[in-house]
Amino acid sequence: MSEQLQFDDKRSRGVERTYATRDIVEQRRATLEALALRAGERVIDVGCGPGYLCAEMAAAGASVVGVDPSPSMLALAEQRGSGVELLQGDALSLPVEDGSFDAVVSTQVYEYVADIGGAFAEVRRVLRPGGRLLILDTDWDSIVWHSSDDARMERVLRAWDEHLAHPRLPRVLPSLLRDAGFTLRRAEIVPVMNLGYARDTYSANVLGTIADFVPGRQGITLDEVDEWRDDLRSLGDDYFFSLNRYLFVAEVS
Repeated sequence: MSEQLQFDDKRSRGVERTYATRDIVEQRRATLEALALRAGERVIDVGCGPGYLCAEMAAAGASVVGVDPSPSMLALAEQRGSGVELLQGDALSLPVEDGSFDAVVSTQVYEYVADIGGAFAEVRRVLRPGGRLLILDTDWDSIVWHSSDDARMERVLRAWDEHLAHPRLPRVLPSLLRDAGFTLRRAEIVPVMNLGYARDTYSANVLGTIADFVPGRQGITLDEVDEWRDDLRSLGDDYFFSLNRYLFVAEVS
């Protein structure tokens, strides 16, 4: 079962805080390096969220369009500054002309999209011949999160899987890209690792999002969620979190 998160004002602000952490700042650095934008190229960010990556691509000299289905996210992205065109839309219906972009970038989005084939067909529609697609998504089976109760942690993570259409998408992306008419040019891991509990980390921020989502799933009660969250926060220097994001760059064949 998948019940996607709804990005209202509160949740969008939470994503904005998470994307400001040093972990996601480093993720954007790796994304920009792999994308290798050239000045003047047109790039569309599918699922642009609060707009950090859009702003950095514009600062690198690209012509940037950010697309997101959430008005709350677009409002936050607008605050990142000028130089980016922001449009409401989604991965299956990009509100732009055919063959009008040199690159498409999408980070932490396609794992939410049930119709991957339709999403990739839409990418091909908007890309120019030889255009490239950068995808970064998470395989949530890669998570390592130290806890004093491993069984409870396993149940929480399985309940968290329910917020996605494809919680293990990266392991099948190479074949899905090939089937959609793309040639894979680059693949790498972008890890997130937090040693010691600190509020300005990716995992400390996502902990609250998970705690809001999982009650009532996999038989998890509110009391269990509170115990789970309190346990992790109490670990201090013994706190350990690791997660792999997977980055792929492909070209239209």
